[in-house]
Amino acid sequence: MIKAIKGLHHVTSMASDARQNNMFFTDTLGLRRVKKTVNFDEPSIYHLYYGDETGAAGTVMTYFPFDHMMRGRPGVGEVGETQFSVPKGSLAYWQDRLTAQGVGGIQLDKTFGANRLRFSGPDGDGLSLIETVDDKRSAWNAAGVPDEAAIRGFTGARLSLHDTGAMEELLGFMGYERAEKEGNVTRLLIPNGNGADTIDLEALPQTPVARQGAGSVHHIAFAVENREKQLEVRKALMDTGYQVTPVIDRDYFWAIYFRTPGGVLFEIATNEPGFNRDEDTAHLGEALKLPTQYEPLRNRIEAGLTPLAA
Repeated sequence: MIKAIKGLHHVTSMASDARQNNMFFTDTLGLRRVKKTVNFDEPSIYHLYYGDETGAAGTVMTYFPFDHMMRGRPGVGEVGETQFSVPKGSLAYWQDRLTAQGVGGIQLDKTFGANRLRFSGPDGDGLSLIETVDDKRSAWNAAGVPDEAAIRGFTGARLSLHDTGAMEELLGFMGYERAEKEGNVTRLLIPNGNGADTIDLEALPQTPVARQGAGSVHHIAFAVENREKQLEVRKALMDTGYQVTPVIDRDYFWAIYFRTPGGVLFEIATNEPGFNRDEDTAHLGEALKLPTQYEPLRNRIEAGLTPLAA
């Protein structure tokens, strides 16, 4: 069994409008934009990262905003809900704030005994705020969100699947343990994790397969401390029969990817070197940072990108 994974590193989704996406996560949710760069495979598209002050593992939501991209169709074989941690007693504040800003899909309920506020992102993204107790992570206090309500990072994510058996077996191999079950949802937990350490598996046997598009999660990434641990995880997965990519340098972390039995794309990402490798922490996310191979094309790339602020 793998013991190096400590929870989530980041979640990467797709959007249809860069400016709208940036405003939602920085102004509405009060997260910090910790990096403004471009898609490694398509440099005409931003890659935007939102998180806490430093972009610590377990706090970062990232987006590829493709202009005018068709919305995805929710279904199985995907991350159906990305879950954020907020302090206990703060959901009334968030319900009022989201309602005032015209956010859709707002629904207050409970999940595994905790209060949850579900809502939709600008492209129908499945998001939720879950009240947690004793989350010691510091919040990024911006956009008028008080510290007693501000987002601390992820609690985890909910995966939508036809059948949860194979995924539970895989996550067990990755170090997750079954915590409890509630209806058709099974909760798995990394003991002594990084705070973003729960995965919920929702069994939806009659639901059609998802169609990816704007609002869909492209992949979900799990955190390991360094490249040495990452290589250990890669070998363990390959020895078990998974087809895992070579290690890829993503500038702010090193990444490997593999497709899971349920169809969800998993990544294992390192906590090193971090988002301050090319920007001072006080100025994260301000300048457009380009992968080295695209630096000679900076003028052309910058001219084609939509400014994020009016």
